[in-house]
Amino acid sequence: MVEQEAWHSMSVEDVSRILKTDLKGLNEDESIRRLKEFGSNELVAEERESPIRLLLEQFKNLLIVILIFATIFSAVIGEIVDAIVILAIVVTSAALGFVQEYRAERVLEALKKMMSPTITVLRDGKRNEIPSTALVPGDIILLEAGDKIPADARLFETANLQVDEASLTGESVPVTKELDLIPARNSVGDRKNTVFSGTTVTYGRGKGIVTATGMATEFGKIAEETATTVRDKSPLERRTEEVGKWLGILSLGVCLFVAGFGILREQILHGSVTFAFILEMVLFGIALAVAAVPESLPAIVTGTLAVGMHEMAKRNALVRKMSAVETLGCTTVICSDKTGTLTKGEMTVRRIFTEGRLIDVTGVGYDPKGEFHLDGKLLETDQDAFPLLMKASILCNDSTLEHKENSWHINGDPTEGALIVAAEKAGFRQDEIRNRYPRLGELPFSSERKRMSTVHPGLQKGKRVVFTKGAPEVILANCTHIQGEVANERLTEIKRREILKINEDMASDALRVLSLAYKETPESMHDFNERTLEKDLV
Repeated sequence: MVEQEAWHSMSVEDVSRILKTDLKGLNEDESIRRLKEFGSNELVAEERESPIRLLLEQFKNLLIVILIFATIFSAVIGEIVDAIVILAIVVTSAALGFVQEYRAERVLEALKKMMSPTITVLRDGKRNEIPSTALVPGDIILLEAGDKIPADARLFETANLQVDEASLTGESVPVTKELDLIPARNSVGDRKNTVFSGTTVTYGRGKGIVTATGMATEFGKIAEETATTVRDKSPLERRTEEVGKWLGILSLGVCLFVAGFGILREQILHGSVTFAFILEMVLFGIALAVAAVPESLPAIVTGTLAVGMHEMAKRNALVRKMSAVETLGCTTVICSDKTGTLTKGEMTVRRIFTEGRLIDVTGVGYDPKGEFHLDGKLLETDQDAFPLLMKASILCNDSTLEHKENSWHINGDPTEGALIVAAEKAGFRQDEIRNRYPRLGELPFSSERKRMSTVHPGLQKGKRVVFTKGAPEVILANCTHIQGEVANERLTEIKRREILKINEDMASDALRVLSLAYKETPESMHDFNERTLEKDLV
């Protein structure tokens, strides 16, 4: 394993020297040697339960143990029918539990294989797509929007690179990556020149040198700590165990009482007790004890849990252990850290302010189903400036909306993705709009500029249109007009204050606010810079 270094505080040259690599990447022979030395780039998986162990687990329940004893005893005293019935109940309960949990184990394994990503690396100076498990320290990885980062890496080249590190640090806002050296003592969340395993690229591009893989990554350290947790028994398991314990005590008590009372009575009435009589009384006591055991209880419990497990599977919730179904049913409070919110990493457009009107948008997540309401009435989305706003939302945007595996996903930044979803709700198809108005030029987003602009063929012949998107106060400072219901109006100071007030109201309702603007330019313009593109906007 590579010695843990403060890679974020070192120059790229020092990182390359220590890892014995260069910016052209490793050769194939060296990568194979390092894979043998450092091992596969994956977290150490917990030991998988074998089918035999999984089957034996079904017989650990105290009630099942009592029923097995009852089966044996029934057979010994000649009650073969009873023995067969009880044995059938035991076998059915165990088989049902085994089948359900075995299926869950296999589904989990299949999901892990499906989720194994690939990554683009440089090997011998050539781009090569490899399984992420084959990454080794010293590899050069190439990152683009949408990539899942499979290892820790020190960046040496970025182009507006932003990474969602919520899974590692809990911060829901993507982190803009930089190449400046970071003090060695800085925490993981402050290491802006480093990317980490388990995070996702939301915007831009980048290149990095892999510094840690598998359990040596920051994510691996967390996994190592959590791997030592002890599995606690579920409420149902504890209750069943308690019922079994008391049934065992009751059965033993009945057996001793009946046998003892019968022997004592025989001694009082006849003055002596034969061995045959003692054996008869003991067997009678055991028979009564066995009769006290509810043979059908394990089957009913197992069957109920199996039904619950099946119902949850239909709702895309995979339960590994049947007893967990009851535990989930007992849950009344979910506690979470930070601000008390559970972050899905999805954004949804809720309100739109255009032409002096405040529009409410319905729908949840990335499913492009929803409506636009103005003053409680359904809005016509093909009138006035609204179509232009929706086109701007699609064109001045680097994200895409995709439908995969019966659900909708965003490839790129969640905030930009929300704009695509809103446009799709209004009937504007991203592929159709982008094909009709291809991107001719752009000024990419940066944290300093707080805006981005794109250039497209104009809506009128001989013209081009520039769309700009960014922070409201920044966009407003570059605007001279506002889109009106009939024509563009001069942006007066009163109008500016009104827009800023709307911005403050939305922000106070915990909404993230973006502004969009546009302007038309001559088709002959080819000088795409801030001065020509982002001034005198509408």
